[in-house]
Amino acid sequence: MRRFFTYPLSSDQRWTHLKVAVNGVDPRFKFSGTKRKVEESFHMSTPNFLENPLYDDGDDGHTHTNVKETDIGQDLSNSPFYTQCYSPAMNSPTSPWQLLKKIKRTVSMPETTLGNNSLLDGAKVSIRRNSSTNSLPKPRFRDHIWTYTQRYLAAEAIEEAIFNNETTENEGNVDGMHLVQLLISCAEAVACRDKAHASNLLAELRANALVFGSSFQRVASCFMQGLTDRLALVQPLGAVGLVNPITNLNVIATEKKEEALRLVYEICPHIQFGHFIANLTILEAFEGESFVHVVDLGMTLGLRHGNQWRGLIESLANHHAPSLRRLRITAVGPSVNQFHIIGNELEAYAQELGINLEFSYVESSLESLKPEDIKTYENEVLVVNSILQLHCVVKESRGALNSFLKIIHELSPKVLVLVEQDSSHNGPFFLGRFMEALYYYSAIFDALDAMLPKYDTRRAKIEQFYFAEEIKNIVSCEGPNRVERHERVDQWRRRMSRAGFQAAPIKLLAQAKQWLAKLEICEGYTIMEEKGSLVLGWKSKPIVAASCWKC
Repeated sequence: MRRFFTYPLSSDQRWTHLKVAVNGVDPRFKFSGTKRKVEESFHMSTPNFLENPLYDDGDDGHTHTNVKETDIGQDLSNSPFYTQCYSPAMNSPTSPWQLLKKIKRTVSMPETTLGNNSLLDGAKVSIRRNSSTNSLPKPRFRDHIWTYTQRYLAAEAIEEAIFNNETTENEGNVDGMHLVQLLISCAEAVACRDKAHASNLLAELRANALVFGSSFQRVASCFMQGLTDRLALVQPLGAVGLVNPITNLNVIATEKKEEALRLVYEICPHIQFGHFIANLTILEAFEGESFVHVVDLGMTLGLRHGNQWRGLIESLANHHAPSLRRLRITAVGPSVNQFHIIGNELEAYAQELGINLEFSYVESSLESLKPEDIKTYENEVLVVNSILQLHCVVKESRGALNSFLKIIHELSPKVLVLVEQDSSHNGPFFLGRFMEALYYYSAIFDALDAMLPKYDTRRAKIEQFYFAEEIKNIVSCEGPNRVERHERVDQWRRRMSRAGFQAAPIKLLAQAKQWLAKLEICEGYTIMEEKGSLVLGWKSKPIVAASCWKC
């Protein structure tokens, strides 16, 4: 007889198994005198040997203790151990459990309706009958042996299924850990300018980091691309720095990035979260005012149709129309053609709702912005809106960001809303940034894995044309070319305080949680309050933070 047990069984343990078979097999049958009586229904109980600590190998994280023998009527599926270990193995069509259900057995017993969780479910049972089903022959010794043997084989099949399931999970973990080790080793080799060793590791990464694989395989493929680009820019030993990358941005790539940005806005809550918090904060600042002005830095990366401001215009029309006489929106950034289209659409939309809107734009990067570029009027309430923009102004030195914040401070806005990625991707050391980015984007790809199917082209576009671009910029670029310089909210507090701004706590946690619940995207996203800021996260990992500042 084939043995599936992980450990050899002692004679006492085999005797225990035999008793389990005696107690657990065919609990429908009760022997009284010379006749067998049939119960109408039954459920198998959990085998006692599964609760024996002698079989606990410590891998599953659970502690098994000896318990008294349970009633035969208990359902096997009620056990927590069943939920974690049995179900995956049982549901697999190739598992020993499913193969066991296909065994054709001939058992000397009458037909009966079996429970869904029964070990005999699906087995074809043939019955040897006499003239009356109530007149049954006495069980013979070989009948008992046959029944016990089947019960014993079932127990062995269960244990093998558990072992195979644990092995599969462990192999998945091993593959993930192997990718982590490959990425870190490759990053170290690139940092040390060891091109030969780095090239060998990259070749192995290309074979294991699949674009349509698991969430970590996909994020590993993005980091592999970044390491490949960085290795190509590495100068020989003795030289300083990296070779400047060649920018080759064609129209097709631009269109793909714009589509990816649109998909990120529609599917991921990151940008929508920033828009929601910013609009509520702006509405509070505009309460009871007649002339209001919004300066939008970057117009949310040039996102088409001005999604954020359509919502603001609608809210102003519903709640502030009597007092509001004029709304001005000024977009700052290089995307002049898009700004022109967005402005025309917003003015037409505001006119339909009875709002007097004046839209203008400033063609300038944030670093080269001048105070006179922003036109303000007396008795006008000014609000500055920055959604995922200021990290691009952060450089190795503080000069660029300090100069820009000084210009904004001179405008004396009533409120400055700041929304940024909450992660440290601007450290002085490459390996530190690499590890922080790997942890951060692994959480984002894990969230995408929960929101979209494996082979969904939308997910591939989001990952390869939006987040992969950020990853490659963090990993492969240095100096002025590295613009994805994300920092934690604590670091932004220090920067804003040094520039003369004062923190204004955002008291919108309840509204933000209600908004997140209405999205109905997937479980795992959370919103927390941290020192007056609101942080959107995925399974306790911070993703985006929103803060509010006053002069």
